[in-house]
Amino acid sequence: MLNFIYYPVSAIMWFWHKAFGYVFGEASGIAWALAVVFLVFTLRAILYKPFVHQVRSMRKMQEFAPEMQKLKAKYGNDKQKLAAEMQKLQSQQGVNPLGGCLPVLVQVPVFIGLFHVLREFEPGKTENYIFDGRGVESFNAASLFGAKLGAWVTMGADQLEALGTSITSMLIVMIPLMIAAGFFTHITARHSVARQTEAQAANPQAAIMNKMMLYVFPIGVVVGAPFLPLAVLIYWVSNNLWTLGQQYVVYKRIDAEEAEKKTQAVAERQARAPRPGQKPTRPEVTGSEKTPGGKPITRRPSSVDGSGATAKSDGSVANGEVKRTEVKGAGVNGSGTDGAGTTRPGTGGPTRPPARRSRKRR
Repeated sequence: MLNFIYYPVSAIMWFWHKAFGYVFGEASGIAWALAVVFLVFTLRAILYKPFVHQVRSMRKMQEFAPEMQKLKAKYGNDKQKLAAEMQKLQSQQGVNPLGGCLPVLVQVPVFIGLFHVLREFEPGKTENYIFDGRGVESFNAASLFGAKLGAWVTMGADQLEALGTSITSMLIVMIPLMIAAGFFTHITARHSVARQTEAQAANPQAAIMNKMMLYVFPIGVVVGAPFLPLAVLIYWVSNNLWTLGQQYVVYKRIDAEEAEKKTQAVAERQARAPRPGQKPTRPEVTGSEKTPGGKPITRRPSSVDGSGATAKSDGSVANGEVKRTEVKGAGVNGSGTDGAGTTRPGTGGPTRPPARRSRKRR
């Protein structure tokens, strides 16, 4: 039924056993143990990019967590609307919550597949998925410090004796692996919880989940160790070791990227800001431009009166005299009229009438 899981798991394990079998021998327990360890490393190397995507998604969710709290406060009574708005917000931010669960979800079927493949290494079988009869015999003959990798303590003394081992030999190997599995599970969980924000840690559901990760899961590994094959315990220890190393590398890399972005943002902000003591430069306003809230500024062109004096915009004359103009009826084609109403050609407009000469009395 789950052959699509069993065949890939057995194929990866077969490949690494062949590789280490050339060095340590095909029936060596070290070769089989390393095959299990590198089965974990191969799987986790494939899931490296999804893990990085998971960490980035968690960081983005921490950034817009206040917006999510606003949506919960706004649509708290309407669950359907709240779910729709949350999905909309996540799509806008480019966050996929299911992507963060991918590394964990993939490891579950691999764990089940490894457990099943190890159970199928029974004496007398001619094949075990990718392994042929020779591979089955090699696995059953291999031992690690006198313990069989496919056996577990609760099998019973008779079955263990039939496999060529004893409870004492199994306990000698199982107890260190059991303690290491529980310890590294706790350390991995503690490292993950330490990366959470205060708001996430204050959430009641997150607090319950954190306690389960920190204490329940490690205790579960220790309690369940006597019921698991030794190869599964090796898988568990190596998986947690890989997780610790991967978290250290990925978190350090992402922290460096975020620190660099903050440094660039501060540098750009300082470059745009004026220097201490420097007055801000304002663009010059021309006559045709308008200032906000003010009237447009217009400049009057200078003109020259008939006497050769230059008139300024305020009505004064360059030689200190006040220019007086009398506006009368304009003539045709720019001609002016004199005081008697006659037009004086050649003038630019109405002019002052000539002064009368005094008459002598006879």
